[in-house]
Amino acid sequence: MAFAPDITEDLARARGDLRMGVPIVLTSDTGALLVMAAESLSDQRLADLRGLGPKPVIVITSRRAETLRAVPYDGDLARITVPADADLWWIKGMADPKHDMDVPMKGPFMIARDGGAALHRLAIQLVKTAHLLPAAVVVPLDDPASFSQANRLTLIQADLAGPTIAAEAALHPVAAARLPMTAAEAGRLHIYRPEDGSEEHYAIEIGNPPRNAPVLARLHSACFTGDVLGSLKCDCGPQLNGALAQMGEEGAGVLLYLNQEGRGIGLANKMRAYALQDQGYDTVEANHRLGFEDDERDFRIGAAILRRLGFDSVRLMTNNPRKIAMMEKMGIKVAERVPLILGETPQNRAYLATKAKKSGHLL
Repeated sequence: MAFAPDITEDLARARGDLRMGVPIVLTSDTGALLVMAAESLSDQRLADLRGLGPKPVIVITSRRAETLRAVPYDGDLARITVPADADLWWIKGMADPKHDMDVPMKGPFMIARDGGAALHRLAIQLVKTAHLLPAAVVVPLDDPASFSQANRLTLIQADLAGPTIAAEAALHPVAAARLPMTAAEAGRLHIYRPEDGSEEHYAIEIGNPPRNAPVLARLHSACFTGDVLGSLKCDCGPQLNGALAQMGEEGAGVLLYLNQEGRGIGLANKMRAYALQDQGYDTVEANHRLGFEDDERDFRIGAAILRRLGFDSVRLMTNNPRKIAMMEKMGIKVAERVPLILGETPQNRAYLATKAKKSGHLL
């Protein structure tokens, strides 16, 4: 019988638990941690964590540590002991840069350096992929199996979780139907569902492009503010409409609409980044202050959908060399780069300049 969840399903549960403020348990041969996302932590559960005995530790990325002037001894992250008198506001402030300008120095910090950081690293990965602020509050556990069972908590085996998170998530076609559009009446929408429980992704096929020739293709990351609301802060909406229009004019093409909002950090964190931009930070600096890298997207998804549709060669509509490199790495030949320079406004001019200077976009 196969009723019990496998590791992929356990990880999906864990992300859901973290988003709702429910702890999870991570375990390995060398130890175990009770983990909560700093963003969804409550006063009651903070008190319960302290009641377990060991001092809680807040885990933050090296990007966030740099902003807080804490030393990331573990390389890509820092483990900071939560002071005995620290309240929930202090923990939230460590995770969220919203009040950094009001309280620029939150230290001095007591950095935890004993033992390995593999489980702490896994905690950050899970919080990130749950689209929460990349900060976790953890305490060690002596008997993780009994503790998780007694408290009905999701338990994750690190040796299984690490390779599963790093692997390319399998995609399954769910539905497809004809969809006449303004750009082209001969349109068809395909829905793909990842096996890891994350958001579905879409392929918009224009016409009936031959599978034995490079297809005009665009990897477009979801942008609610630009695609739906017509935001002037980015060029996403004009790029989406421009790409579809060009495919319609040529009579064939594939636009992959990937649900990786805000360069993969989610809409809520994207709005946090926008608020930081209002304080004077550029788009890359804002991501770093939040604790994220410049770009957290996974373009392997696009390559997987193209293969599913039967394409192995593209004329890629992009200004981003990273997309070209990833397509080639994943076995999709980029026969031509088709520039897509549209939508400059007074409000996004600095944003576009940052993309060119710091992210290498060909503008």
